[in-house]
Amino acid sequence: MTTTSNPLGTEQIGPLLRKFAIPSIIAMLVGSLYNMVDQLFIGNFVGALGNGATNIQFPLSILNVSIALLCGIGAASTFNLAMGRGETKKAGYYIGNAVTIMFLGGLILTIITELFLEPILLACGATENILPYAVEYSRVCALGYPLFILSAGGSHLVRADGSPNVTMAINLVGAIVNTILDFFFVAVFNWGMAGAAVATIIGQYIAGIMVIVYLTRFKTVKLSIKHFIPQAHIIASIASLGTAPFINQIAMMIVQITMNRVMGHYGAQSIYGSDIPITCAGIISKVNGICFSFVIGISQGLQPIISFNYGAKQYKRVKDALLLALKIAACITFASWACFQLFPRQIVSIFGSGDELYFQFCEKYFRIFLFGICSAFLQPISSNFFTSIGKPYKGIFMSLTRQVLFLAPLIIFLPMIFGFNGVLYAGPIADVLSFTICLILVRMEFSHPEFKYAK
Repeated sequence: MTTTSNPLGTEQIGPLLRKFAIPSIIAMLVGSLYNMVDQLFIGNFVGALGNGATNIQFPLSILNVSIALLCGIGAASTFNLAMGRGETKKAGYYIGNAVTIMFLGGLILTIITELFLEPILLACGATENILPYAVEYSRVCALGYPLFILSAGGSHLVRADGSPNVTMAINLVGAIVNTILDFFFVAVFNWGMAGAAVATIIGQYIAGIMVIVYLTRFKTVKLSIKHFIPQAHIIASIASLGTAPFINQIAMMIVQITMNRVMGHYGAQSIYGSDIPITCAGIISKVNGICFSFVIGISQGLQPIISFNYGAKQYKRVKDALLLALKIAACITFASWACFQLFPRQIVSIFGSGDELYFQFCEKYFRIFLFGICSAFLQPISSNFFTSIGKPYKGIFMSLTRQVLFLAPLIIFLPMIFGFNGVLYAGPIADVLSFTICLILVRMEFSHPEFKYAK
């Protein structure tokens, strides 16, 4: 397939980005809403400890997503780069191998979780009060891991095949099923944490099956059994371009676990106790995830455009697409910042009731920890940009900046100086430092001849 016959290489950047980004944004929003919907019903019908339990389980969800992005984005990038170079026979192996690894990875993760659930949840920061709720919720959720990973990662493969609307449909159907079943299982039948978990995995299974059905009708290459047999060099290529988003998710998981444990430790020494900070941190993490669903959705929608045009040596289109994506993402994070500063109590109230200390802490957390969010758009988009042009090491480094290099150490060390407030100060400091480094690296890349003199 040549550049002239593929709309990725010819269509105007604005409409093209909109075509791919909007379904990607919706897909990311739907992914965020899986946990968000559970938290809404659990908060209103089970209580604050149930909400705390979903926060304790959240690192396991992040781990699933990390495997999905390692294989999904890695395979999508290698597939689109291969198609841009005209290597159609080789391209199908990236798709098939990714599917196999995603399913096997989910199966292994299910077995490990079921065997060692309580130690895992305690390591994630579960308190004595929250642990029973977390066990009930997580044990059921673990049964859905293989198709959860396949649906989350497979959506990138569907998008890479030029079907962003199908990606959107897959994720929407799963989320709608989850929401409807949450209402019946939690609000009507009073099945509590287990009911919310069952609703979640049914939605994930349906979405995963839709991905499998699509793979039998893949458009750009015809997939056969040989494409699904794992090959070391194919997996290595996928992993090299999927490592940046994978590490970014792993970093998020580490930060989430660290945050839970630090919140529990320093919260116990404050007027808030351990349970309020852990519960509030979980809610605010999910709300912040809505903002980043837009940013990451734009980044993912950008990926096939960047990969194809870089492979086709159309560098001006690569540069124009990246700059447009950054402008849109900057507007989104600024709007989110304004909402978080002006309406924190109203946002938290959606997730159920609590005492005055609960709301006081949530307001404080929103306004301080998320103060730097207006600068947080650059890191995920620039990291994915380097991955998409086949420079995974830069993408990996940039994916590590906020979470691993800055946020995790700051969360640990700042409370030693500033007490409990140090945890909150870590957020904006990490955002600003990450923004600065990513800006320098992107400007350096654009100084290279292929971009500097692109026409």
